[in-house]
Amino acid sequence: MTLAPRADFPLLERHPSLHYLDSAATAQKPRVVLDAIRAFYEEANANPRRGAYALSFEATQRYWSARETIARFLGAADPECLVFVRGTTEAMNLVAATAGREGISAGDNVVVTALEHHASFVTWQRATIEANAQFRIAELRPDLTLDVEHFASLLDARTKVVAVTHVSNALGLVSPVAELVALVRRRAPRAMIVLDGAQSAPHLPVQFDALGVDFYAFSGHKLGGPMGIGGLLGRKALLETMPPYQTGGDMIESVGDQVSTWNTVPFKFEAGTPNAADAVGLAAACEYLTGLGMARVRAHEVALLRALVPALTAIEGVTVHGPTDDAAFAMRSGAVSFELAEAHPHDLATILDQAGVAIRAGHHCCQPLMRRLGVSATARASVFVYSGEADVAALAGAVRHARAVFAGD
Repeated sequence: MTLAPRADFPLLERHPSLHYLDSAATAQKPRVVLDAIRAFYEEANANPRRGAYALSFEATQRYWSARETIARFLGAADPECLVFVRGTTEAMNLVAATAGREGISAGDNVVVTALEHHASFVTWQRATIEANAQFRIAELRPDLTLDVEHFASLLDARTKVVAVTHVSNALGLVSPVAELVALVRRRAPRAMIVLDGAQSAPHLPVQFDALGVDFYAFSGHKLGGPMGIGGLLGRKALLETMPPYQTGGDMIESVGDQVSTWNTVPFKFEAGTPNAADAVGLAAACEYLTGLGMARVRAHEVALLRALVPALTAIEGVTVHGPTDDAAFAMRSGAVSFELAEAHPHDLATILDQAGVAIRAGHHCCQPLMRRLGVSATARASVFVYSGEADVAALAGAVRHARAVFAGD
């Protein structure tokens, strides 16, 4: 059983034999999202906040309402704490280029984990190089979960940024955020905590105001929203002190011949014509998931993982990365990385595609993690609300077939 009907997703309805297991890369879009984008362009297409006429007011209202809906979905009481960006990558770069550049000095340090996506890892690596600061990497335990003791040992009074993935995009492992936040606040009280929420926003009930972090970055297309829009949630007091990320229209308060001043938060960080239609589409995706219930989304996902992981580990020659015991499912989210002996993940993905099973193969923008696994790439299957037992069975059957092909049976 799927949690959401496949008929809600036009692409899946059009391809009934497709077993789409690459939702960690991008989720399929429910019809309500496509309808919302179309409705904006057909009914309210004008530049928000720029026109003194009724159509512009309508566009402004829909754009602001979308911000309220998305902020509420992620547990942020104040919608002004939500800055629209293109996605998680831009959100990370925004923080690094503003608060990071002003806050990190020579001799300071930034702490990340070995699980990070390049969008976080490389962004903060570069920030430390530019500032002549230290770049510290919290390592993993043998089961590939974060070594919390090592993480704690890296924190000190000179730690200025701690960047942590909420859910690993490669392994699907959920970080113990509450424990990590408590350690940072105790050992590195001057540090900003930046949480990569690209893989948690679609799968976990998120309450930004209760997480205790300073920033939370996410991408709309992982949620079933449009590509090219996402957000940065930040503590308002921090956002207000940060310098602009880009300059241009609508982030200006006044422009003098020699000095300019900036608009209020969040508009200070949203230079240029806003991506209003996609914001409306992302809000529709959030409402769709809210209708399903995020607790049910999480429960459905765990049930699928309880079927998927044993189905893979039962196949001779398959290695599933990360913990696989029954207790592990509480710390796993919707992505599972695995290997088939003597088969390159790209070749495996090609054979699976011929069976109508779409998975990811590669380093998943996590090369530091791949080095620690001792591989150049893995295969990755990832589920979402439209995934079901039939997809798990199709994956297992296709992997067994691939094993026979590579073994020459």
